[in-house]
This record gives sequence, C-alpha cells and structure tokens, in this order.
Amino acid sequence: MRIAGEWRLEECHPSGCITDLFIQMCIIMVLKQTLSNCMEFLSPFIKYKIRTLKDRRSRVHSEQGSEDHVTEAWRANYRLGEVHVFSLFDEFLEMVIQYSFTTIFVAAFPLAPLLAFINNVLEIRLDAIKMTRLQRRLVPRKVNDIGIWLQVLEAVGVLAVITNGLVIAITSDFIPRLIYKYAYGPCAQGQEDIDCLTGYINQSLSTFRTQDFDRRTHVSVDVYPNTTECRYRDYRNTDYSFSVQFWHIFAARLAFVIIFEHVAVCIKFIAAWFVPDVPQSVKNASLQTKHTDLLNQLNMIERSTEV
Repeated sequence: MRIAGEWRLEECHPSGCITDLFIQMCIIMVLKQTLSNCMEFLSPFIKYKIRTLKDRRSRVHSEQGSEDHVTEAWRANYRLGEVHVFSLFDEFLEMVIQYSFTTIFVAAFPLAPLLAFINNVLEIRLDAIKMTRLQRRLVPRKVNDIGIWLQVLEAVGVLAVITNGLVIAITSDFIPRLIYKYAYGPCAQGQEDIDCLTGYINQSLSTFRTQDFDRRTHVSVDVYPNTTECRYRDYRNTDYSFSVQFWHIFAARLAFVIIFEHVAVCIKFIAAWFVPDVPQSVKNASLQTKHTDLLNQLNMIERSTEV
C-alpha cells in the first residue's frame, strides 16, 4: 500500500498483522500490569515509611509515653498518605481500560481474560492494604450505581462484539475456506471421493509477472534473473484487478460480521434481562428498610402529638 502512489507504508509480517497484535497484548497484559501494580503499591508504601521515620526522629523521647491512645491514633492517621479527589476515578479508569483491552482484542489474545483475572485477584489485596494501612480514610458518599461508567462499559461491550467479528472475518481463513469448499472447490463441481479443500492454496494465490514490476521503486528486474512470475496471496485477475471470487469472499465476510454482531448483541441483551443489575433480594431488603424507617418516623410523630 502506498500514500499518493509514492511512499510505501510499513507492512505486517507474512504471518499476518494479528501476530503483532498478539505480541503487543502479551506485553500489555503481563509486563505493563505487573509494573503498574508495583508502582501503585510501592509508591505510597515508600512514602509512608519515609514519613514514619521522619516523625520518629522529630519526636522527643519524653513525649512518646505522654500521649493517650486517641492522640496516637490521630497522629498515625495523619502520617498516612493523602488521598486526592480523583483517586476513585483513577481506579475506575484502570479497570475500564483493562476491560477494553480484554474484550476488544480477545480474538487476537485469548489468554487476556485469564491474565486479567489473576491481576485483579492480586490487585484487590494490594488496594485493600493501600487503602487501609497506607492512605487516609476516604470520605464515604452514597450513590445508586457507578454512574457514567456503566454506559462506558456497555459501549465498550458493543464495540468489542463488532471488533471481534471483524478480526474473525478478515484475519482468518474461515470464510475463504467455506467459499472455496461450497462454490469453487472440487465438491462444488460435483466431484466425489476427494477432499473438498483440494487446490485451495493454489486458488488463493495470484500471479505477478516480473516484467510488470513498478519502475518507481528503482529495483531492476535483473535482481530476479531466473524468475518470470511470482505468486502472492490475493484474488486478482491477469490485469491485477479484483476477481469475482474476491468480491464473493468480501460479501461473505460482511454478512458474517453483521450476523455475528446481531447474534452476540442479542445474547448479551438476553443475559442482561435474565441477570438484573440489582438482585431481587437486595431490592426487597431495601424496601423492607424503608418500610421500617417509615414506621419509626410515624411512631415518633404519634408520640410528639400525644405530648
């Protein structure tokens, strides 16, 4: 592929671009997550140790026994790391980014969900230690749900379905093999007692004549003195235009993406309908609590009117 017919873009490895994506996902899910957890835990841990050491050096030995337990508890809480207002935002953002990588590129790196699960099991314990022992207490706020993050996760889920459908349709040989098997192969021609994929490799290769080599690349045909034709993977005619088989495969890939997307989204909506966000037992407990509070308020009103 060239830009403006002149500059050639960097191409993928002959094994396919999916290999490069696999390597990048492996680095992100293993190395990046490990370094992120180490920095996220070690940074407040080291700062807490430094503050504790400075506090011990600054205090007079005679004052250590004069403070009561309440004052010491306040001092110990003051030595903890300060929590900024975007701390929970950073935690949510980290989880959303991990969820996006795990779902959108799962077709390229199937081990991503397993590595994400292992990382989250470890990170839960590290965050618990950090929030209870290394940082000051968060100010609790009552909310009904996780807010806008729920819509973000739903959008990522829909995008993941479309992306995985495109990856399966474009990067794999699943659809070209089916098209060859039922439309161009020996079985489609009525031959029996033969493998339906016989001749698939030869059918998927096009021919390039070396005398038609692009002179703008400044590469002489003499570099290939014993070669008159080259085979490359594509579906083109002798004039290098796309063949009918190419458009047949292209239409089948688009149809597969549409069908795959609709089926996956329907399954998602059905699962969401069967598994509600808030269980019925939690709703009943909340209603029972509200009912009890209302009765208590009515009793207080009745007592005040009697007086």
